[in-house]
Amino acid sequence: MPVPLKILQVVPSIARVYGGPSQMIRGFSAALARTGAEVTVLTTNSNGDNGQPPLDVPLDRPVAQDGYHVRYFPCSLFRRYKFSPALLSWLWQNAYRFEIAHIHALFSPVSSLSAWVCRTRNLPYILRPLGTLDPADLRKKRWLKQLYVAALEGPNLKHAAAIHFTAADEAKISNRFGATTPDLVLPLGVDPPPPIADRSCLDDFAIHPDRPLLLYMSRIEPKKGLDLLIPALEQVAARGLDFQFVLAGANPQDPDYERRIFQQIQNSTIASRTIATGFITGDVKAALLDRADVFVLPSYYENFGIAVAEAMVAGVPVMISDRVQIWDAIRDTESGWVVPCEIAAIATALGEAIEHPEIRQQRGKNARACALDRYSWDAIAERTIAAYQQLGRFQA
Repeated sequence: MPVPLKILQVVPSIARVYGGPSQMIRGFSAALARTGAEVTVLTTNSNGDNGQPPLDVPLDRPVAQDGYHVRYFPCSLFRRYKFSPALLSWLWQNAYRFEIAHIHALFSPVSSLSAWVCRTRNLPYILRPLGTLDPADLRKKRWLKQLYVAALEGPNLKHAAAIHFTAADEAKISNRFGATTPDLVLPLGVDPPPPIADRSCLDDFAIHPDRPLLLYMSRIEPKKGLDLLIPALEQVAARGLDFQFVLAGANPQDPDYERRIFQQIQNSTIASRTIATGFITGDVKAALLDRADVFVLPSYYENFGIAVAEAMVAGVPVMISDRVQIWDAIRDTESGWVVPCEIAAIATALGEAIEHPEIRQQRGKNARACALDRYSWDAIAERTIAAYQQLGRFQA
């Protein structure tokens, strides 16, 4: 009987207030475990965003989850930056027990120092940058990141067994800081939403049963293109087209920007058409996806766009910019509309979707088929295990 692979996943937090990274790590780890691998997730008790209390979880002991185990460690001093000496100490002492580590996030003390521990202890590791090597993202806090690269992240990239990108375009545009490390291009996965018995959980939002519903469901931050989407929706409204717009999201790390967006909508011609739900999850999230006619995300840059894939697997056609790095899959399978980051182009695509229900229904069917084919966690796990077998310590 073959000995199961012993895999370590390292992530600063798996309980982000906005949910995406947590869901990804949990789905990914469960799928890896279904292949027969022994999976351990190292993380902190940080609840992810500014101002959130730490998670109420057992510390420094394995917590069983869907076939794998999670070890939570306390954050010390600067909780926002997820620094945990206890996690690093455990990794230093236990690195020998694993064949490979998969480290999620760059420019985070837990991730960066975990990579340093792995290379010091001769444990092969894969880095997943989560879009942080995109030139647009690197411009934020530029000088601090250059110092960080010189001290830690540059050597980490150079000595990694591979860099995990979620799309070929993400790999193409990313700055490696001179590292010639191999690429590992693997998409993220999504699970089909549970069946929706009814939508009564949406009653408080006063969503009209018949008006076309355009859904934005993501973090409210500048890179998401809301400065393009709002005026585009105003143009659509000026044409006399009927629709409702649901803005589902929040940004605890930048509440000022969130307030500015809400104020802009309140002063806009689409104010009466807009419903702002705040952060949503669970049944409300599933019911909104079930009700939505089009999912919209005109981001300026997006390394994958897990919310896009979630909408697709729910059968919702998507309208995205050509800077969301799964745009080619949307285009090739006619799963929605791909547009440049231009107000007029966004307005034209949304107008077509509103005016032609038969087109959006067909593209919704295409979207679901594409997501089930390309973004199945089990298929992604099988490909990942094959990569681990090539890159891991047991091949040395």
